[in-house]
Amino acid sequence: MAIQPKIGIRTSPYIHKAPTVAEIMRNVVYALLPLAAYAVYQFGISALVLMIITVLSCITTEHIFCKLADKKTTITDASAIITGLLLAMTLPPGFPLWMGAVAGFSAIAMGKTLFGGIGFNVFNPALVGRAFVQAAFPVSITTWTPTLAVDRFVQFIPSSLALPFMKPVETAEWTTQVAIDGFSGATPLALMKFQQIFTDSYDLFIGFSAGSTGETSSLLILICGAYLVFKKMLDWRIPAAVILGTVIAAECFYLLDATKYPSPAFMVFSGGLMFAAVFMASDMVASPVTPVGIFVFGVLVGFLTVIIRLFGGLTEAVMYAILFGNAATPLIESYTQPHIYGRNK
Repeated sequence: MAIQPKIGIRTSPYIHKAPTVAEIMRNVVYALLPLAAYAVYQFGISALVLMIITVLSCITTEHIFCKLADKKTTITDASAIITGLLLAMTLPPGFPLWMGAVAGFSAIAMGKTLFGGIGFNVFNPALVGRAFVQAAFPVSITTWTPTLAVDRFVQFIPSSLALPFMKPVETAEWTTQVAIDGFSGATPLALMKFQQIFTDSYDLFIGFSAGSTGETSSLLILICGAYLVFKKMLDWRIPAAVILGTVIAAECFYLLDATKYPSPAFMVFSGGLMFAAVFMASDMVASPVTPVGIFVFGVLVGFLTVIIRLFGGLTEAVMYAILFGNAATPLIESYTQPHIYGRNK
């Protein structure tokens, strides 16, 4: 009796449907929702309304610019929603809401529309919006609030409701109603830079410290990033290269003087590095696609982050490191193009 072959034969071509832009964007939104929920748990309604304001600002700005250009509106692809969420999560939870609207407008107008819309942006739009408000409102963007305030679900952080160009009215109730004794409004990076106090890496990893709205829990960020990797909508090599560059640079200084410079674990889990590595540096448009280029880009971002944190005037630096990496992406790709098979060197 003849043995039947175990290999199934089918006719070509073997074409698989690629995910659409809208499908990719929706999955990124799904990945960001747990981070948004945790931010609301930590900081209350101020964080929730800030995210709503930045998202609405981004959607409205994109729709208006599409109409002005006499083009079909692109708000249905959810890219503006992602920009608004990413932007809100890089801002302090008590950031004035009207400034959040300005940040959303800047992110879409200067970071996306100016370059021709989705797929043509040279820089990550959310980081462009944050860079704008960093320059325009330096005090507000470096003002932090403690986590887990008792009345955070029924009372706004006073600075959230500050009127345009007016100082917020602080209340004694808010400043004293903190659930856990010992929590400080200062971020771990600020404590490290100005007081030489190093926060425990475990607290940074889990998310028990003050910081930007959606950047406090490295564990949750990794879980959300793993979802995108599983869905094949995130190139894991980019965040891995960013973390590798950070670890190498931080380890060099740590070995020089462990009492003066923080450990690599502190550098990786503090501030917005983990969030930026997973959700910002991996921008499909503004990051390299060549295998060697991805490694060079990631290591460059990590190295610059450590250098600016330790020796720059700002406590956080990953935003500027990624923007610099975005600007260098065309140059990186031009020097890291793989050779065509059979071509002379």
